[in-house]
Amino acid sequence: MSLPRRQFLRDLGLSAATLPFLSGLPSLTGAPTPLRRQRLIIMFSPNGTLPQDFWPDQEGENFDLKPILKPLEPFKKRTLILNGIYNRVRGDGDNHMRGMSCLLTGTELLPGNIRGGGGNPAGWAGGISIDQEIKNFLQSQPNTKTRFGSLEFGVAVPNRADPWTRMSYAGPNQPVAPIDDPHQMLSKLYGRMKDKDSLVSILDDVQADLKRVTSKLSARDKSLLDQHMALVRDLENDLKEADKQSSLPHRIPDIDPSLELVNDNTPEISRIQIDLLINALANDMARVGTLQYMRSVGMAQMRWLGVEEGHHSLSHDPDANQDSYAKLLKINQWFAGEFAYLAKRLSETPELTGDGSMLDNTLIVWTNELGKGNSHSMDNIPCVMIGGEKTFGYQMGRSVRLDKQPHNRLLLSYAHRFGHNQLKTFGESTLCTEGPLILS
Repeated sequence: MSLPRRQFLRDLGLSAATLPFLSGLPSLTGAPTPLRRQRLIIMFSPNGTLPQDFWPDQEGENFDLKPILKPLEPFKKRTLILNGIYNRVRGDGDNHMRGMSCLLTGTELLPGNIRGGGGNPAGWAGGISIDQEIKNFLQSQPNTKTRFGSLEFGVAVPNRADPWTRMSYAGPNQPVAPIDDPHQMLSKLYGRMKDKDSLVSILDDVQADLKRVTSKLSARDKSLLDQHMALVRDLENDLKEADKQSSLPHRIPDIDPSLELVNDNTPEISRIQIDLLINALANDMARVGTLQYMRSVGMAQMRWLGVEEGHHSLSHDPDANQDSYAKLLKINQWFAGEFAYLAKRLSETPELTGDGSMLDNTLIVWTNELGKGNSHSMDNIPCVMIGGEKTFGYQMGRSVRLDKQPHNRLLLSYAHRFGHNQLKTFGESTLCTEGPLILS
């Protein structure tokens, strides 16, 4: 029995965001739900990597994952590792500033009075970021328009606004702040949050109505609705559990009071944020997402890894410092583990159409503002992609060495894979004269 979506939601007293798009319930716009949903997720971690434990020694399909990338082993055949992506954007600001705010914009920083560790002072980025460019393109198409278009998630991002903390830009001088509080993100998505200390359940008020109307749904839609509601309940419970742990005491550093402490429950918050992101994408609230860990020059103390020093300080130590190197290896492996969890959640979440998993239609990218922390190099910045080969046309399951390609060409490539082919350059046009990178 076909039930109009508007009537169904009115009966339940829910917003359009609360429920997944069920096959028996047309969207409020009347437009059919597309069979294939292309999605993009860009994950960021800061302060460079350890090249000798990151880049595979071999090229092509027969490559071995180095220690940092070992958590990606289950997705090796769906992984594309790009060695040779260079951030060639120059101008004012230090490398951390330009590495962060030019990472997705590919354009110089505007004049400003924010002074970094070197170079002339600068301001915000001078152009739109690729995630927002693709979002705008998808929102302009009737069959790909979603409620939010894009969602910007953060994990332990400091409560400050400067070029070191922002990678998404709606346009020149328009930074987009990530949301790193799961309570705030849940409230944005579902609008059922009273306050942080008193989590109002999305589901409790509508249980009776759900039982009444589910009798009108097909068996497939009823199963989908049950799965969706179970996930929402799990997210609520995870948030409450994380809140119980957030009161853990944190020692104030004796040496450097400017260190940004990260709560010991950051690993739990990270998983909650990823689950929220997957839920929102599965519910077709957005097609584009970013997941930002900490910030450029971030001094997070990752005590759950047994690391007391600030991340940025460790990244400045010479490679010969074995203790610092071992700690940096742990930190980078932890980020890789979160990237692997993101891929896992996508791979185990079926598409609403029943056509494979969400990972089949999603491209996830893990990148960094620097190639190497102790040299502040923006050469050979880390770039790892996992996703659906058929949907995006990239030949996955490879380690590729490129000849010092400007990252603008890679950003343009992302846009073209989403059908945004009228875009001929991205960011600084002089860095994009050869068009998009061809990786198929």
